[in-house]
Amino acid sequence: MDLADRRDLETDVYQPAEDSELLADAACDRLEEEDLVLEVGTGSGYVANRLAEETGARVIASDVNPHALAQARSEGVEPVRADLVEPFADGRFDAVAFNPPYLPTESDTEWDDWMERALSGGEDGREVVDPFLDTVARVLAPDGVVFLLVSSLTGVDEVVERAGENGFSAVAVADESFPFETLTVLELL
Repeated sequence: MDLADRRDLETDVYQPAEDSELLADAACDRLEEEDLVLEVGTGSGYVANRLAEETGARVIASDVNPHALAQARSEGVEPVRADLVEPFADGRFDAVAFNPPYLPTESDTEWDDWMERALSGGEDGREVVDPFLDTVARVLAPDGVVFLLVSSLTGVDEVVERAGENGFSAVAVADESFPFETLTVLELL
């Protein structure tokens, strides 16, 4: 089943789309079999599953959405209910991958369902990205890496600046343009 066919199957869980595929492709090209990887915001488990199957790395998948965790588990992914990197031990992961909620939304838009929560990035699209960047370094092993998907709607330069404020250097390792946005995978070292 291709990505387009999977989108309408589930309404409580973010289903894989072009952003998921771009993140998975970029991370798979750069991971090694002995890596321990955390995927934050796993949704359906698509990215975590691809990373594990294509690289041989052990992948832990986290999400706040219990429906997402159930779907990821059914896909053979090792899920943990978590808000960003909160429950994980310091220095634990060789890599962290994240396709965050990044669509800019009006401040009066309430997160009244799981799908809105999976998509809404707040007014500037960085409401989830910024706290992630502020905390992810804690869980990275020495020489660990972050693969972060960013949309032009979110402001790639602003994300790179925030990453720099948290001690990361950022390199764009993949991008794909669409009529309404450009998606970029940043590698943060």
